[in-house]
Amino acid sequence: MIVLPAIDLREGACVQLVGGSYDAERIRLPDPVAVSARWAGFGFPELHVVDLDAATGRGDNHEVVAALIGRALARVQIGGGMGDAERAQAMLTLGADRIVVGTRGIEDPAWLDQLAREHPGRIVLAADVREREVVTRGWQSRSGRSIMAVLERVDAMRLSGVLVTAVHQEGRLAGPDVELVREVCAATRLPVQASGGIRSVADLRALAQAGAARAVVGMALYTGALDPEAVAKEFVQ
Repeated sequence: MIVLPAIDLREGACVQLVGGSYDAERIRLPDPVAVSARWAGFGFPELHVVDLDAATGRGDNHEVVAALIGRALARVQIGGGMGDAERAQAMLTLGADRIVVGTRGIEDPAWLDQLAREHPGRIVLAADVREREVVTRGWQSRSGRSIMAVLERVDAMRLSGVLVTAVHQEGRLAGPDVELVREVCAATRLPVQASGGIRSVADLRALAQAGAARAVVGMALYTGALDPEAVAKEFVQ
C-alpha cells in the first residue's frame, strides 16, 4: 500500500478541516508548494491534492495547483471541480498523474465512462461516504445512492481506482472505517484508495490488510500524530 499526503487548498493556503466543515478549519499553512516539497522530501512518491474552493463553487486555486504540479517532486493526483472534461484535460496537460472526479462522476456515470475511455487508467472516482451513503457537492448533499450501488455501476469502467472517504471519520483522528474499506475492496475489481480518520501506523496496516492499494492521510501527518519519515519508508508499494 502507498500512502499519499493530502494537500487541501483553500484561498491559496493548505488547510485541514474537521469533518469537512469550512467552519472547522484546524490547520492553515500559507505555502502549499513548500508543503508539497516537504512531503516529497520525506520520500512520499505521490501526493493527493484537492482544490476545495473549486469543489464547492467558491472559486479555484489554479495558480497554486499549476505551481505545485510544476515542481514535479512527486506524482500528483488532483481533485476538486473536475466535473468538466476540459478542466480535467488541462490538469493532465499540466502534468497531473491522475484526476479525481467526484460529484459529476457519481451523478452522471455515462460521462464518467466516456472520460475514463478518453484517459484510461488516469481517472479516479471519489466516493465520499457517510454511513454507507455516498454524499456529493463537497459533502453537502445526499446522493440517495449506497456505495455498493455506485461500485456496481462503475466496476467495469477503465478507471485508475476508487477513492473512498469515510466522511463521518474525516479529520477527527478517531480511526478509519476499516470495515467499510474491507467491504468496498471485496465488491470491486478496481484498486481502492482509503481516506478518513487515519491516526496511526496500526490504522494504516489495518487498511492494507483490508485490501486498500492506497491511503490518503491528512490530519495525522499535519499534527505529528504520524511520523512522516517512518510512514513514507514503510508504505511505498
